[in-house]
Amino acid sequence: MDIKIDFLSKSYGSFSVLKKISLHFNQNGVIGLLGPNGAGKTTLMKIMTGYLNQWDGEVRIDGFDLKKDLKKIQAQIGYLPENNPLYSEMYVKEYLKFVGQLHRIKTPPIEELIEKIGLSSQFKKKIGNLSKGFKQRVGLAAALLHDPKYLILDEPTTGLDPNQIIEIRKIIQDLGKKKMVFISTHVLQEVEAMCKDVVIINKGEIVLNQSLKELQSNKEQIIEVSFDYRVENLALAKIPQLKTVTNTFDFNYELTFENSEDMRPAIFDFAHENGLKILGLKQKNQSLEKRFNTLTKEI
Repeated sequence: MDIKIDFLSKSYGSFSVLKKISLHFNQNGVIGLLGPNGAGKTTLMKIMTGYLNQWDGEVRIDGFDLKKDLKKIQAQIGYLPENNPLYSEMYVKEYLKFVGQLHRIKTPPIEELIEKIGLSSQFKKKIGNLSKGFKQRVGLAAALLHDPKYLILDEPTTGLDPNQIIEIRKIIQDLGKKKMVFISTHVLQEVEAMCKDVVIINKGEIVLNQSLKELQSNKEQIIEVSFDYRVENLALAKIPQLKTVTNTFDFNYELTFENSEDMRPAIFDFAHENGLKILGLKQKNQSLEKRFNTLTKEI
């Protein structure tokens, strides 16, 4: 597996969508493309799939030149676009057979995929009668039908309810064990839950390209806590290793600690000793969220 992008640029008239970006990946796993809306994530994905063909720079996949060997590359790519265009009047199994014919697959593994993607209870239904979550699964099954080495998924969990999001995340994580999977999102939790590597794009430029493990190695941590009463900052300062306190809203506080040890038990002890009830407690990925905000904020 090998994807190498060198000095890739894309413009519409005088507006630059991508500005000489370079990336290189050569292992399976899930790669998260993060960025604000309009950052260039979808444009990058459309170029990688061959959907957009007017651009500058070089893209090589498995050593093949995207401009010269488009069909060879597309045979190894599965793509789930953000809008997931499907034929609503077709039955699930009928649609997947149709996709198999487009790929000229003599015996497409439809039953196997239906089981793997969790469509067994839906394959006799019309696509138009499915929920958003099952429609996403149909699109994912179609993208996997020709067993591609690379998967490109644009906002795969948009519009899903919490249970559907968890189910789709699990499927994507499993796929990443054998394939190179790119997912586009602007939701930090998606990256934290699924990805091995993180790429942040802002205004058409790569502003971060790092493994999630490296990002999470920062020794600082932020914990959000809600009490049943207002607490003075001086009182909260008694919690060990506390670096800063921010009263974000009413009885809600953001506590920053200068060590990597989970400090939630210390907050429980503080609440118990001071007769407080904890109404909410959440540990945030300080490094990823802080880096994202710093790298993408408007100046």
